[in-house]
Amino acid sequence: INYLPPPAICITPPKQSLGVYAQRLYMPFSKLGLSDPILKAITDKGYNTPTPIQQKAIPAILSGKDLVAAAQTGTGKTASFVLPILEKLNVEHAHRGKRIRALIITPTRELTEQVEANIALYSKYLDLTSMAMYGGIDAEPQKQRLIEGVDILVATPGRLLEMIYQRAVHFDELEVLVLDEADRMLNMGFIDDINKVIDRLPSKRQSLLFSATLTDDVRFLAKTVNEDALEITISPKSTTAPTIDQWLITVDKDKKSALLSHLINDQQWDQALIFISTKHGAAKLVSQLGKRNITAEAIHGDRSQAMRAKTLADFKSGELKFLVATGIAARGIDIDNLTRVVNYDLPFKPEEYIHRIGRTGRAGASGEAISFVAMGDFKNLCAIESRLGHIIKRKEFEEFPVRKTVPVSILNYVPKNKKQPKQGNSNSAKRTQKNTSQRTNRKPAKDTNNDSSNTNQHIWGK
Repeated sequence: INYLPPPAICITPPKQSLGVYAQRLYMPFSKLGLSDPILKAITDKGYNTPTPIQQKAIPAILSGKDLVAAAQTGTGKTASFVLPILEKLNVEHAHRGKRIRALIITPTRELTEQVEANIALYSKYLDLTSMAMYGGIDAEPQKQRLIEGVDILVATPGRLLEMIYQRAVHFDELEVLVLDEADRMLNMGFIDDINKVIDRLPSKRQSLLFSATLTDDVRFLAKTVNEDALEITISPKSTTAPTIDQWLITVDKDKKSALLSHLINDQQWDQALIFISTKHGAAKLVSQLGKRNITAEAIHGDRSQAMRAKTLADFKSGELKFLVATGIAARGIDIDNLTRVVNYDLPFKPEEYIHRIGRTGRAGASGEAISFVAMGDFKNLCAIESRLGHIIKRKEFEEFPVRKTVPVSILNYVPKNKKQPKQGNSNSAKRTQKNTSQRTNRKPAKDTNNDSSNTNQHIWGK
């Protein structure tokens, strides 16, 4: 459960009376409808005050609402659905083999382990069982656990489908479905797998979708939510935690590794999570750092689960100071007091930038986010700074002069293919009028929003 300064809260739909949800901004966990065993586990962890997303989501989930919730990384999204699910399942129930009562689908192995660890932590005074299930390891022990029956299953889409096809898990007792990090799952291309899983779930269930951002793709996934579903958006005034010191360095591509080595040594960095675009690039960077007597390890999708787990454990313990990670592999890395992150390669999407730097500055702690920006990153930088609403401050190092200068960003940058025609251009106006006229003479298009055959309507048990 992480804390961020009070954000602005927007709850939709506005016509819906929120009743108990429209409570004062801060309240103790005891006012959210959680039982004593769960409250004791929360207290043992040292948490006293729920975050805004927890204050809004927990009562809604306990009331049985379907929910679409968006909140930035580090705001305690996991606990906001884990705690009420534990409360709902904390009733006398006879375990049946291969049956589960709650299914949480996550995009990565690391996030799967992290969510299940949270479930184990908060349910330690309850008679409930949980299991993390993902690929890359032997499936037989997982099958055996399922035979015994599990209350809460946290799984990646691929391994879950394997178990479904092998009839190792059945859903006739399923009560709750959670799609966690929905934006990441869509970016990774899991929509088909998700649909295949949901096709096999009972229509009578509670469905919850949690996402760090509500992108167009996520909204498409969630647009068929029924009228009673509640949408909660926790939007900080700034899209990143104010405790994160963000700055960038303009650098030529062939000088990046030398610059990184210089910063590590000159500024005596104690720790850094370094984001890079490709698996090949991660391995190459680790090798380059090693030649300069800097020990680093890489974590990416091609490494075995055992190697990834050991590398991550070493980084969390402080034994490993520098971790190079691809964006996909790094999702789910949750490390307390991580001092800095480095965007060695600037991400293409602003949402990914926000996810990355959200690894630091968690729970109100200070953090540092450094980005390396080459001339080819200019458009991406414009998009990121437009999303942030401000220019990221720049620093220069005389040891690394740039050959190709990166211009100052344009906050209102719009790609050419999305620019509106100028009002004074009569030819453009005529073409627009002609196209509009042609469209009005066509037969009306089929309304896909109301089409009962929409492939995503069944996500919400329709």
